[in-house]
Amino acid sequence: MDIRTILSSWFAQGYKRNLSSYHIKIVGTTAFLLSAYQIWSVIWGKLDPLNQMAIHLSIILALTFLLYGYSKKDVIKSNAPSAVDYVFAGLSICAGIYFTIHAERIATRIPIMNPLSTVDILIGLVFVLLTIEAARRTIGFPIIIIVFIGAGYTLGGHHINGMLGHREFSTIEFIDELAFSFNGLWGSPISVAATFVFMFMLFGAFLQKSGAGEFFYKMSAAIAERTRGGSAKVAVLTSAFFGSISGSPTANVVTTGNFTIPVSKRSGYPPAIAAAVEAAASTGGSILPPIMGSSAFLMAAVTQMSYSSIVIAALIPGILYYVSLLAMVHLEAMRLNLPRPSKEDVPKLTDVLREGWFYFIPMIVLVFFLMHGSSASRTGFYGILAVVAVSWFRKETRMGVRKVIASMIDGAKSSIPVTAASAAAGLIIAGIMTTGLGGKLTSIVLGLTDGMIFPTLILVMLICIILGMGMPVAAAYILTAMLAAPALIELGVTVMAAHLFIVYFSIFSAITPPVAVASYAAAGIADTNPNRVGLEAVKLGIVGFVVPFMFVLEPALLMNGSAVKIILAFLTAVIGVIALGAGAIGWLKTRTTLLERFLLITSGALSMYASLLTSGIGLVIIAIVFISQYKRKTTQVAVTPRIMS
Repeated sequence: MDIRTILSSWFAQGYKRNLSSYHIKIVGTTAFLLSAYQIWSVIWGKLDPLNQMAIHLSIILALTFLLYGYSKKDVIKSNAPSAVDYVFAGLSICAGIYFTIHAERIATRIPIMNPLSTVDILIGLVFVLLTIEAARRTIGFPIIIIVFIGAGYTLGGHHINGMLGHREFSTIEFIDELAFSFNGLWGSPISVAATFVFMFMLFGAFLQKSGAGEFFYKMSAAIAERTRGGSAKVAVLTSAFFGSISGSPTANVVTTGNFTIPVSKRSGYPPAIAAAVEAAASTGGSILPPIMGSSAFLMAAVTQMSYSSIVIAALIPGILYYVSLLAMVHLEAMRLNLPRPSKEDVPKLTDVLREGWFYFIPMIVLVFFLMHGSSASRTGFYGILAVVAVSWFRKETRMGVRKVIASMIDGAKSSIPVTAASAAAGLIIAGIMTTGLGGKLTSIVLGLTDGMIFPTLILVMLICIILGMGMPVAAAYILTAMLAAPALIELGVTVMAAHLFIVYFSIFSAITPPVAVASYAAAGIADTNPNRVGLEAVKLGIVGFVVPFMFVLEPALLMNGSAVKIILAFLTAVIGVIALGAGAIGWLKTRTTLLERFLLITSGALSMYASLLTSGIGLVIIAIVFISQYKRKTTQVAVTPRIMS
């Protein structure tokens, strides 16, 4: 193989293997041990944080090299890990052992007085390079480009004149910052990935194995399927439930989309729209309280705000998003003139709840312990215990030893992309912290926008979407929060609003072309054009792109203000998001004209801003369009029978 072939395959993303024979046992055993270790470290372990993170990352890296191939050609050629993959896995474990043994020295040393030894440098460099390769295999090349840009800026930025310049750093200093500091590899991203994010992904795996997926699907069907276009509404509700728990839009699409997308297609939705509904609904789960796909815990860790205050603030925006999505799905069904399903095909809600009501207990357990101050990691463990306990309420759902082991293996596997991306994000943050780029970027952003709030919000939105493309929510949020939050806070935006704004756009990068990973996953299931799915998903998720601007400008949408103002803001915003959705779809009572679409989108945005003047103007415009549509619809109904006769 020549150098060009090697380079071209490295620029591509790795692919997951379908392992066979004893390789499955090796990976399964390793994954099970990782989950067991994590549970032990949360409940009984008293490890130093660096010890805990080093063990977690080293095992995740080993699993990555065994489970993910070097390239697509490599996986097609053989589903078995190569000798090189086993060497990489072995090096990962050895590096983890080294850092574990020397954790106290590394964590407490003063670099000037205790310089790195040659062995330290080699082991640290190995850890960094293995992390980069693992991120490439699991997430793809975009994040690696950012790592390389950051490294290039750190090592070469002293040649830049002006604000962006910085002092010269030696290669040894740079490796020290990357591999041995709490600003780099062992910073906030890997800390959260190795603790509560892992525990909640494990909780999601247990919930799935317990049969909760089927229950939530049946419950959604019982609630929504009797309405027109009910199958897509089922997709919205089911994906909302699981998206809030899983925290991964792509994983949720793959999990729930395999049965919601085909059903939506059979009921009459075009493949691109069926896939887009699933992508938009799965992505929105990460903004839906109370779990928010671990976003609430991430915000709490970064901002030092309480979990309960974040969940309360995020409640109205999350509800507005799903009200809009359900309304748009309904209007799309009206536009396509889809039939209602027969009552015989829809399960009764009372029957569904009688069979699986107990699946709500783990959710109640999570909320109870989180609201009473328990750590997110420990709460995740209590949730897992609750899932196992309630699974025994019915004979068909009982989780025995085999199901528990399978859940632990699945949970560890699902955390691989998140941990790899979080570790890579730590490498990027090392450059940001070392060079002071975060503060410089704040000055640049404020300089470009002349300190005006709306242009600043637009620029921060673009930064979040670009940096979030192809990255898991945890890594995307922490990275963009380091860069973008200070610029908003300096303009007087509250810490809550600034960080929720960044959470939203870090999450919705999953459906934003050109790197719309959730949309692409849904397109694969629907067997349709991924770019078309991405555009349709952005249209369906339009409220997710508008609401953040509104809650920054109007704090009442974040439950900040008097009860009257909050209620008024919520009610006008509900009308606003429905109008906005109608304008995006092009249908209200009947097909809209171009002017009506413009008026609906404009009035919808005005109604979401909770001032008497703007809301009043918005509501009046919506009423005018509705009356116009109603009259035209009545005329069409009256004319049609006359023509038929």
